[in-house]
Amino acid sequence: MSDTGYDAIIIGAGVIGGAVAYELARRGHRTLSVDKGPGAGYGSTSASSAVIRFSYSTETGVAAAWDGMHYWRNWPDYLGAQDENGYARLVQCGMALLIQGDEGHHNRVMPIWDRLGVPYEYWDRETLAERAPTFDLHLYGPPARSTDDAFWGDAHGELVGALFSPDAGYVDDPQLAAHNLQRAAEAQGAEFRFRTEVVGVEQARGRVAGVAMADGTTASAPVVVNVGGPHSSHINRFAGVYDSMNIKTQSIRHETYHVPGPPDMDFTADGFAVADDDSGIYFRPQPGNNILVGTTDPPCDPKVSVGPDEDLGEITSDGWETNTMRINKRMPTLGVPLAHEKKGVVDRYDKSDDWIPIYDRTDLDGFYVAIGTSGNQFKNAGVAGHMMAELIEAVEGGHDHDADPLQVTARYTGLNLDMGTFRRNREINADSSMTVHG
Repeated sequence: MSDTGYDAIIIGAGVIGGAVAYELARRGHRTLSVDKGPGAGYGSTSASSAVIRFSYSTETGVAAAWDGMHYWRNWPDYLGAQDENGYARLVQCGMALLIQGDEGHHNRVMPIWDRLGVPYEYWDRETLAERAPTFDLHLYGPPARSTDDAFWGDAHGELVGALFSPDAGYVDDPQLAAHNLQRAAEAQGAEFRFRTEVVGVEQARGRVAGVAMADGTTASAPVVVNVGGPHSSHINRFAGVYDSMNIKTQSIRHETYHVPGPPDMDFTADGFAVADDDSGIYFRPQPGNNILVGTTDPPCDPKVSVGPDEDLGEITSDGWETNTMRINKRMPTLGVPLAHEKKGVVDRYDKSDDWIPIYDRTDLDGFYVAIGTSGNQFKNAGVAGHMMAELIEAVEGGHDHDADPLQVTARYTGLNLDMGTFRRNREINADSSMTVHG
């Protein structure tokens, strides 16, 4: 890489951008991370539900998530650096994927878990009733909005059971996790510039040459990595690669909700994360006997495209009522929180066309992307950083990734990570669930 300027510039200092910076820096590359926010992880990372789970539709997706969990479980050791704010912590409460019947997402997941050795328990209906005594185990789906007549229909069957992943859970402080990565990268010589907006991608002799900032300054490097989250499609346009990518990304508005736990149990201590495709929600414990609720983005839920800097407003009454009533159906003792008590987070994420991320090179030599994370890649930050660093070094060393997709060995599990799964010019993956379980 270059002897002048930087070896690599990373646009974005969220959790994945921080991981890319750290992985490159620990390999000896001089990196600069640029972010328009006030600090690491202040964008969409800070609004992440930070669920750690393994229920992906593709084998590589599951392998990445399973290996990714090991980064969180060994977080301080992986970082190898102190952070004055402490460390983000993995809470392994487990996660249940509810089974509606013979057909369902579990049929994709279970064979992959078996092949890759991901531990799980099969709970029949009786076991689910014992482990989740506050749950209503009837079927009410497919998901509907609370304003639709179908939402209020009678139950039409019963859940079959659940797949329970004991190693799943959540990270307790997403923004702190990004700060941890910043400190780890800095300990390896990386630099970070905040409150700095990238307004151009510079090129010379047919390849990337650096970036231009809104303050009139520039930074040079033979490698630039777009990890811009909701800004990623705009950055790709700066680089002139947007139109040449078959898989596109867009910035989508989303909400998550915080509701009190049930009065008849301590959900923080005794609960677990849940993926409930019948209701159209996922939820997990929050400290203080609270519950975080998010939508799985079923077809009935609106996908509102927003600009990366557009004012998002407040939590919508329709979203709040629909999703608090959805979880109230599953946990009737929860009660429906009053409308004036709306609590939660409004933010945005960059969604790809098939909800699978793009970790790839582009048609502009030296310009790479780690984008389209679709609200489900926080858990894979460490492994995504590892894959991107391996990809950059391989391609810059002459490997033809387009003709021969790079195969990366996962750091902790030794599993194969086929980076062809994440390429920009794939066809839309028909096996994708097109949903989010957190």
